[in-house]
Amino acid sequence: MRRKHLTYKPHELIPYINWDYFFHAWSIPPQQQTEAAGKQLQQDAVALIEESGCRVHALFALCEAHSTGDNIDIEGRMLPLLRQQHALPGKPNLCLSDFVSPYNDRIGLFATAIESSFEENKNSGDPYTSLLIQTVADRLAEAAATRLHLDVRTKGSLWGYSPDEQHTIDELLHEKHPGIRPAVGYPSLPDQSVIFIIDELLNLSDAGITLTTSGAMQPHASVCGIMIAHSAARYFAVGNICDEQLHDYANRRGIPAETLRKYLVRNI
Repeated sequence: MRRKHLTYKPHELIPYINWDYFFHAWSIPPQQQTEAAGKQLQQDAVALIEESGCRVHALFALCEAHSTGDNIDIEGRMLPLLRQQHALPGKPNLCLSDFVSPYNDRIGLFATAIESSFEENKNSGDPYTSLLIQTVADRLAEAAATRLHLDVRTKGSLWGYSPDEQHTIDELLHEKHPGIRPAVGYPSLPDQSVIFIIDELLNLSDAGITLTTSGAMQPHASVCGIMIAHSAARYFAVGNICDEQLHDYANRRGIPAETLRKYLVRNI
């Protein structure tokens, strides 16, 4: 395992912020984002970032891996996964393990988190400032994941599987690059409890991340997941699964099916 701990300054991440998601959190539709209120909101967000003296932490581990059915073996630790059951006609039912070789391969583990000091004034009593801090913090954690993924793809000291790629910021934000980075809790990797498996390998506390008993990350502005380099890898939604797959998954996880139901409410 090759492991790295990087830090970014918030102002370095401004180009990698997806402002569409920022405005969505404020319920501002696209047609209003360039109007006075939208411009002022973005200016306030940028000012908040530029004034911040905190750091954004990023952890990355390049691991030996191979697939075993619907599982990925990562450095001898099994990561069980879920497979689509309701794909479109003529389309394959995908599982993330499909994009990892059953022989010798590699996979990345990552986490990003903003230092808790950034959110110290979130509960100041000013609703506007509190929401601005939270939404900016969330975007910075995601921007750090975008920047980290770029560094991972292009730098041999991390992985460097796409060293010659040249993409605009817009292309990066729309994920036109090779490889994917599905995050825990997102549609391709919906079971939040797998974060405990990643934590065993990555040691999230090194980025200042702690986990609740339900697998939620603190600080809230944190992202954690895996990176897959396969050129055909793409994002997808697992969607609904049946009881048969739930029990198979529970057996592979070594966890009672009823325990996993609470993590997969949206998929059952």
